Amino acid sequence: MKKFAKLLVWSLCVATIQAQDVIKIPAGYTNDIGHMVFMLDDLKKRVEYIVKDLNQEEVDFLLDDKANRIGAIIYHLAATEAYYQVYTFEKRSFNEEEKKKWKVALNLGAVAREELTGKSIQYYLNIYDEVRDKTKALLKTKNDKWFKKRHRGMSNHWAWFHVMEHQANHMGQLALIVKRF
Repeated sequence: MKKFAKLLVWSLCVATIQAQDVIKIPAGYTNDIGHMVFMLDDLKKRVEYIVKDLNQEEVDFLLDDKANRIGAIIYHLAATEAYYQVYTFEKRSFNEEEKKKWKVALNLGAVAREELTGKSIQYYLNIYDEVRDKTKALLKTKNDKWFKKRHRGMSNHWAWFHVMEHQANHMGQLALIVKRF
């Protein structure tokens, strides 16, 4: 019986690991774009897991006088993704209205430390959700041929890879900050 129980536990562990190490293309996307959407969403879920239960004091916590608040970092992730939306889909930079909306979060630093405070984690996650929903809707209209196209020396694929790696870098930063409360 002990042998069977060990085998059952081992089988469940293997099944869990196998379920986690497969990139599945979400419905409605071409192959390469679908892989990117899956990876972007996987990272976003992990970022959200780190911060979803934070109280206001934790959202506004500053590790030191040069650090950024957790809420500001989440807003920064959304701002960066919003920038790459206009860059890849419209082949432009932010217009004046978009700069006003995203500039502080995009640049972070002293201004963000002062201005991006006093909002719940859900406030920032809602902004992140809205931007991601738009990204996914826009990517659904494109194909892998578009993904390979270049603009100013950068392929659309590389641009969205950069959004993903940027998200991963800040995920590590968020985890470090949370451990320092």
